[in-house]
Amino acid sequence: MQKWRTMMEARPRLWSWILLAAGMVILLLIASKDVPLEFSQRSALVIATIVLAGLCVWIIDLE
Repeated sequence: MQKWRTMMEARPRLWSWILLAAGMVILLLIASKDVPLEFSQRSALVIATIVLAGLCVWIIDLE
């Protein structure tokens, strides 16, 4: 448990990005499960969501 704590304290923005992106991607996939999208379209949405999560963490960290 101590190892996780030191890893999270060493790079808090990275872990915030990972956790936020994971949550956003899960919500995206749940919300779009009934939408007929091709694999490439769904992949593009997932990548855009991960980038958006990174931008959100970066903007919040500026303040």
